[in-house]
Amino acid sequence: MEKFKKSWSFFGKTITVENGEIAKQAGGAVIVRYNDTTILSTATASSQAKDTDFFPLTVLYQEKMYAAGKIPGGFLRREGRPSEHATLTARLIDRPIRPLFAEGFRNEVQVVNTVLSNDPDASSEMASLFGSSLALCVSDIPFNGPVAGVQVVRVNGEFLINPSMEENAKGDLHLTVAGTKQAINMVEAGAKEVSEETMLAALQAGHDAIKILCEIQEEVIAACAKEKMEVTLYEIDQKIKAYIDEHGAKHIQEAVSIKGKLERYSTIDSLIEEMVQAVSEWDYETEVDKNKAMKQAHEYGVEIEANEVRRLISEDKVRPDGRALDELRPLDSQVDLLPRVHGSALFTRGETQVLSVTTLGPLSDAQMMDDLGIEEEKRFMHQYNFPPFSVGEVGRMGSPGRREIGHGALGERALAQVLPSEEEFPYAIRTSAEVLESNGSSSQASICAGTMSLMAAGVPIKAMVAGVAMGLITVGDTYSVLTDIQGMEDHYGDMDFKVAGTRDGITALQMDIKVTGISQDILREALAQAYKGRMQILDNMEACISEPRADVSKWAPKMDRLIIPEDKIRIVIGKGGEMIDKIIATCNDVKIDIEDDGSCVIYHMNREMINKAKEMIENLIKEAKVGEVYEATVTDVRESFAFVNLFGNVDALLHVSQLAWERVENIKDKVHVGDHIQVKVIQVDDAGKVKVSAKELLEKPEGYVEPQRKPFKSQKSEGETRVFRKKKEEEKV
Repeated sequence: MEKFKKSWSFFGKTITVENGEIAKQAGGAVIVRYNDTTILSTATASSQAKDTDFFPLTVLYQEKMYAAGKIPGGFLRREGRPSEHATLTARLIDRPIRPLFAEGFRNEVQVVNTVLSNDPDASSEMASLFGSSLALCVSDIPFNGPVAGVQVVRVNGEFLINPSMEENAKGDLHLTVAGTKQAINMVEAGAKEVSEETMLAALQAGHDAIKILCEIQEEVIAACAKEKMEVTLYEIDQKIKAYIDEHGAKHIQEAVSIKGKLERYSTIDSLIEEMVQAVSEWDYETEVDKNKAMKQAHEYGVEIEANEVRRLISEDKVRPDGRALDELRPLDSQVDLLPRVHGSALFTRGETQVLSVTTLGPLSDAQMMDDLGIEEEKRFMHQYNFPPFSVGEVGRMGSPGRREIGHGALGERALAQVLPSEEEFPYAIRTSAEVLESNGSSSQASICAGTMSLMAAGVPIKAMVAGVAMGLITVGDTYSVLTDIQGMEDHYGDMDFKVAGTRDGITALQMDIKVTGISQDILREALAQAYKGRMQILDNMEACISEPRADVSKWAPKMDRLIIPEDKIRIVIGKGGEMIDKIIATCNDVKIDIEDDGSCVIYHMNREMINKAKEMIENLIKEAKVGEVYEATVTDVRESFAFVNLFGNVDALLHVSQLAWERVENIKDKVHVGDHIQVKVIQVDDAGKVKVSAKELLEKPEGYVEPQRKPFKSQKSEGETRVFRKKKEEEKV
């Protein structure tokens, strides 16, 4: 194999592709260097087709912590299960690649992307998608690529392609878009309430950049591609098709129009099972042949069901449940279902129902991040749970899979756009979406329920967010866009296009398609139809709860905050944490978060404990200022002065001459330890030592004359007079 290496310039960065030296035993392998980001992408396929009714494609994105100069966390200090970011990236790569394999291809394919070096300003995610496509294209695996993706960020009204971290932080629209030279086939987006036209313009800018990347890949493919392997595409036996067409197809087609989901599914399942049993009674040479025929009979029954769904929508403009193409299912919104949680809401749309629970905690409860990113923690978490009972099934329940993580990330992106800043609302926030019933669009229902539970919890979100899932059925040159798709329409349709946003604009977008791509016209129509549906959903939600609660729940931690001067933080913490521990213990285990910049937030269920802790901290950091008056406590009395405590740890010196306007011979006759005396600050020196006066607060006697003090003269030396004052005791202050 000849070695290949070439570089191209792409929007201010350099892409370099290498082939023929590394991982030569893989079906296809490339090294992609995107500035300093380095990705090894490999693609390998099994030589024999698997006996399955789906395409066995696995896409992996491996984050090696050494790529960012980090050692993994945890006890083993070794990469373990993929991070949430790695899982989402693998899913991001899988989605635009999967539709580009031939229908009936059943050979197992594994695409592995390993991040060897990570430059935060050069996207490892987009480099991995680019590398995955190239590895497949140069391999012996049949693949209808190339495909590529880019990140589009709008900064000050300008669209930037694959921006730097600094530029990314300034954007109000963040879009990841993938596709071929001909069309877009995958979209992920989060935005600060942008218009549909702005989103379309961003999609177009992204697709223009994708075309350039596809042309680069075509150049590499021309130089490096292997000959494609011969494969046998899976097909259902024509004899089985003919039998079911004659004996069962009509009944299955009629059952598709049953409105109730469970009744419809049960009827269709029974009809298909009849066909399976009929086919099983034929004569077969082996048990293997019999099982294969039964499996194909089931598959063909499902195919008839799918074709009827598509025909009804595209030709008759009738949906399985009788709705119009742009009609929503019945809506219901409720809040405050659970008595002791911080906030709860239930959102129901047709046969999809989601319970959302919001929990508030101190900022120290933020999620710790252990991946290649520069962010170390995440303040807002939206987590999506999909138990099998929600679809009337029995199944494994455990840690979330890729689908749950992906749906959670979509909801999190939609809601994060309207959350108050950390300065405005210094809480860690978690919304848990429990899918109780599902017939499509549960991820969007979790956004609706999440919005209401945040409001019920007293989180001052900037606007309400609602989501709706759009579908697409294409037959020949005609297409139909569907609003609020249910499970059957999602499963048998050509597009799952989720749009979430407020009344003022889009906050999140996700699109997956099963065809090779869709046009701008279809996208424009889908966005317009989604806007109409979103407004109707918001109307229903606002009728239930129209604005966030004025305060957090009585079961949620209350909070207050203050700023501690950076040079005073050590005083508040104390030696070995002694002082902060004392405050916490004194105030009934109050929670105190102090940042390096001095930002301090105090949390407790009892507002009195918060106030007490705040007062203790303020007394520790407070500084006396000239002119301030205090009710001081005498702590020590000497021959000519006394020490008094103003507040906290701040003491001051009260000289006998500042006790009264008349002369005081003996200060011990006037003040005693424990006495309270009102004093005024008259001096604070550079070292922070404080002097106070009591007489300044007394009325000056009429005709009072300030006594003249004679200096004390000592040794004379060559005409020099040296003056001394009795200050030995004062210097101790």
